[in-house]
Amino acid sequence: MRRLWTLVSLLTLLASAAWAQIPTKGNVFFGYSYDRTSIVSNDTANLNGWNFTLEGKFLPWIGLVADVDGHYGNHNFGGTTADVAAHNVLFGPRVSVQVQRFRPFAELLAGAGHISRSHGISDSNTSFVNGVGGGLDYRIAGPITFRGQLDWINTRFYGQGQNGVRFSTGIAVHF
Repeated sequence: MRRLWTLVSLLTLLASAAWAQIPTKGNVFFGYSYDRTSIVSNDTANLNGWNFTLEGKFLPWIGLVADVDGHYGNHNFGGTTADVAAHNVLFGPRVSVQVQRFRPFAELLAGAGHISRSHGISDSNTSFVNGVGGGLDYRIAGPITFRGQLDWINTRFYGQGQNGVRFSTGIAVHF
């Protein structure tokens, strides 16, 4: 029994020492987001909105990300103008490295998306969404950074595949 407690104590000590080596345990980001995507094939729309991410690190260079966004605007669909609202909820790994004041990162995301059109055309659709992208955090002061992020987002609304580009910028707080 004494060996078991010694082993548990040693593993706890090593795990806490390893956790202390991680420079930050994560970050939270909120900012403006621009989405250029095709809602139906060969018909792109420019949507403006917001992007929120929460990252938790479990290794010094690897974290898990929850990414939620909302984009809004209107678009002309063959002579009929409709208001468009698109939302995505994505999850996945993020790889990053801290280089002085800079922190570049890359991510691979998957989740669900929902789009709704109203005023002229009234319908909605939900689909699987995946994305790949990256960005750069620039430390302003202490735990506060300015972020620029670019992602390629692939959706499958209305039974068709759409490819879009999402650019987000704003403030991240590292903890």
